[in-house]
Amino acid sequence: MTNRHGGAILVDQLKAEGVTRVFSVPGESFLAVLDGLYDSGIANVVCRQEGGAAMMAEAHGKMTGEPGICFVTRGPGATNASAGVHVAKQDSTPMILFVGQIDRTHRDREAFQEVDYRAMFGTVAKWVAEIETTERIPEYVSRAFHVATSGRPGPVVLALPEDMLSALAEVPAIPARAPVPKALAPAQRHAVARALALAERPLVVVGGSLWSQTAADDLARFAESWGLPVAASFRRQGHMDNDHPNYAGDLGVGMNPKLGARLRAADVVLWLGARIGDNQTAGYTLVDPAAPGKTVIHVYPDASELGRVVRPDLGIACPPEEMIAALAQQPVPDEIAGRWTDWTAAARAEYEAWQQPKPTPGAVRMEEVVTWLSENLPEDAILTNGAGNYAAFLHRYYRFRRHGTQLAPTSGSMGYGFPAAVSASLQHPGRVVVCMAGDGCFQMTLNEMSTAVQHGATPVVVVANNGQYGTIRMHQERHYTGRVSGTALANPDFAALARAYGGHGEVVTRQEDFADAFDRALGSGVVSVIELRLDPEALTAGATLSEIRAAAGG
Repeated sequence: MTNRHGGAILVDQLKAEGVTRVFSVPGESFLAVLDGLYDSGIANVVCRQEGGAAMMAEAHGKMTGEPGICFVTRGPGATNASAGVHVAKQDSTPMILFVGQIDRTHRDREAFQEVDYRAMFGTVAKWVAEIETTERIPEYVSRAFHVATSGRPGPVVLALPEDMLSALAEVPAIPARAPVPKALAPAQRHAVARALALAERPLVVVGGSLWSQTAADDLARFAESWGLPVAASFRRQGHMDNDHPNYAGDLGVGMNPKLGARLRAADVVLWLGARIGDNQTAGYTLVDPAAPGKTVIHVYPDASELGRVVRPDLGIACPPEEMIAALAQQPVPDEIAGRWTDWTAAARAEYEAWQQPKPTPGAVRMEEVVTWLSENLPEDAILTNGAGNYAAFLHRYYRFRRHGTQLAPTSGSMGYGFPAAVSASLQHPGRVVVCMAGDGCFQMTLNEMSTAVQHGATPVVVVANNGQYGTIRMHQERHYTGRVSGTALANPDFAALARAYGGHGEVVTRQEDFADAFDRALGSGVVSVIELRLDPEALTAGATLSEIRAAAGG
């Protein structure tokens, strides 16, 4: 043990927890931490705006299952980063945000950039605290890792007073978290099997952040041996190989209406790791919390979620991957052999039909772009996106074949896709990373292109440019037909902008040119942008602008 300043103590604790990369925007409030990082061996990915840094950290947490680490300064730094904290909360992602704080002796005077972080982050973080004493830094950081990864994973926020970080202390690092023994009881597995065996029209819905390729493989074996159809919850399509004959599609924004009808008609639904939310249930119309009209089996890692929205007939608090590993070994009861063959085959057929491209107007067509990507990208390629109608084409037409290949915000945050792609490219430098973005979505965080160039990230960004905030325009036309207000965009030349940052950029105006443009972008060895010039009439994956207006009586 040596006398060290608080920044060095904090960094040593991060090393004890196995942290190898952090994301940050520097600030004078945590200079001691920057000094501690200097020769620590921990990579510090310096970002251009705190929202992008927090989203990169959140994506890191999604990919690794370990807390993504982000450092930002006080006041505006923290408020900018709050967008990424909200993503981590709704997506159940482990993350720790460290926020610089004013000197302890200046509190309660509304000092420069003073914020009460407990009040500010109290509803969007699992735990918010301020470290008052330098000697207790290891204790707080150790607890932050435990909280962020326990039960339902999520974000933790720790405020770091500037004078506390610069003070000296002698205190050892605390060893990393100990493994938690598996706790699933055989009786719980048997209870789920018995409940499923009573079904005539069963459906398995998978989701949540606690998943792995092993879990995906176990799920495929379980679904196949029992003959069950499986649906993925919103933006969790990588939880099962979409080519598997038991995969039925995704429940979420822009879902296949026939899959929604199948959820409504199901008499037994096994929610496996997924929260029962409005996106999966079309605003609670497919499953009414007051009267579900079906047997609900809910397996979730946090007991506080069981019964919070829908009362389960059988609720089990355990990590979903443990339950699916057990169910994959569960013998199939003789009485159900072949019972659901037609039900499951019909669900798969509806998925296959939904995947047939519906033509959209224009010389460049998103359904064909996404279909090409699905057919040509390697199985381990990572696809990221933010929010916007463009994402509906990805959800509908792309087949995710391995776990960890989909990075997307269930919170619906615009601007997420590009920072997530930078984080993914840094974490997996040998893999293809593609960010699908809208023209509005991309402009929220495209300044992180210089972050990508500086740190060697090489994602390919495919920008769907239709000159508008498409999702809002869609709703606007449905409710206030023809009264276009606040949704038109004046856009830059995205390809030229990419080149100005030191990346590769191309504009595609004809469908037949996309494949070659993509190959050139992938081979450039730098961050790349392919701008698709789309017809504004191609507003959604399911309807044109004119069709939406006509349906609204315009």
